[in-house]
Amino acid sequence: MFLRVAITLQTLALFAAPITAGLLLSSPAGRTLHSVSAYGVFAAAVLHLVTAILVWRPGGGSPRPILYAAGFLALTLAQIALGIAQVKTLHVPLGVLLFGMSVLHLSRVSVGRRAQGL
Repeated sequence: MFLRVAITLQTLALFAAPITAGLLLSSPAGRTLHSVSAYGVFAAAVLHLVTAILVWRPGGGSPRPILYAAGFLALTLAQIALGIAQVKTLHVPLGVLLFGMSVLHLSRVSVGRRAQGL
């Protein structure tokens, strides 16, 4: 349950990022809002990693969610670095990839939860 909540927050933060990117192009305050959304995505990715570790440790399950969360955090850091460097040709597609990965992982966690409940 906690892992699903963390991934949901991560997905919502990633959903907000392109909205603030649009504001970045059309509003003077857009740069600040997009920066805040980037911090939100980073915080959500860290929360996802910490939650994956805490869920895995007591139960002794598979460490696969930890590897996914760590890889996602690494890609998030790359996304932030590309944004700061203003490399839009890589920043935008990586953002789309991150959102797609997060939605896919959220659906897997939700489906896995339903399968365990049956």
